[in-house]
Amino acid sequence: MLQTLSEPRIAGGAQLTAYRFMLRARLLDDKFAALYRAGKIHGGVFLGRGQEALSAAIGVSLQKTDVFAPLIRDAAGRLAFGEPMIDAVRTYLGSALGPMRGRDGNVHRGNPSAGYLPMISHLGAMVSVVNGVLFARRMKGVTGIVGAACLGEGATSTGSFHEALNQAAVEKLPLVLVVANNQYAYSTPNDRQFACANLADKAVGYGVGAHLLAGNDFSACLEVVGAAVARARAGHGPQLVVASLLRLCGHGEHDDAGYIAPELKNAPLGRDCLKIAEEFLLRQKIADAAQLAVWRSETIREIEETVAQVQREPAPDPFAENWTALSTGHLAEGHE
Repeated sequence: MLQTLSEPRIAGGAQLTAYRFMLRARLLDDKFAALYRAGKIHGGVFLGRGQEALSAAIGVSLQKTDVFAPLIRDAAGRLAFGEPMIDAVRTYLGSALGPMRGRDGNVHRGNPSAGYLPMISHLGAMVSVVNGVLFARRMKGVTGIVGAACLGEGATSTGSFHEALNQAAVEKLPLVLVVANNQYAYSTPNDRQFACANLADKAVGYGVGAHLLAGNDFSACLEVVGAAVARARAGHGPQLVVASLLRLCGHGEHDDAGYIAPELKNAPLGRDCLKIAEEFLLRQKIADAAQLAVWRSETIREIEETVAQVQREPAPDPFAENWTALSTGHLAEGHE
């Protein structure tokens, strides 16, 4: 099923919730970028600027009992799914109190017990992991759940993507694959990645439902992602959502994105999804300009207070830290 929607049919409360997660993600990303430039963050910083509408739509469409495998640009989806802001800040700043205890790269954070998985790789590797979780729950008799995995369009050219999608289709797993087609796999343009007319064709070839949308269209993201999640939950098998958008920054803060074509930046695809969302809320009288300004100032204050707290926290002590894997640490206790 190919589906393209642009007119909203969801309640204003859901739209406000999604917008506020978009705003939190954007402002938090801006803070991480500033900290990176100040030399306060070791490792890369990969912003979700331009992708927040799609990412937030995933997080608000899922239930807390579902499974979510976000990627490097999915701060909005992580927050919407339930990740505490302080966990993100602690991981980026290497706090020993963070979910990864300062041991791992800042984009590999997660909490499997809460349903969101630490990223192994953005190149399709997480799809089979979500499949495995869905299989495990099926074997335990758990029903009514959905697993969502995020991808970039570059990942659809990897073997991991094709094998996992085929497996999910054959087993009719309640999997939702969300592809953010931001036109470049790092710096490789679409016309050097795939020759099909649309990435949705890859879904059709496996017998998987496909949904198309403009990824910077705030209301369309909520509508289409929500519909795909509902279809998967209702037993219609895996669903592939392909969202066309533009990354409004470099691949990472180390990249000036000079390869992005100016005509793309000036096209409708290049419009900022956060601005589109704000215009929508104002036009539909769901919020007013004063309320938007209050939310922005409140979010900035929350971010600044959280960063200040984490900057006072210790990093792991390499001489005192028990470097046993977090998930199996209890097995090593009392053994040499």
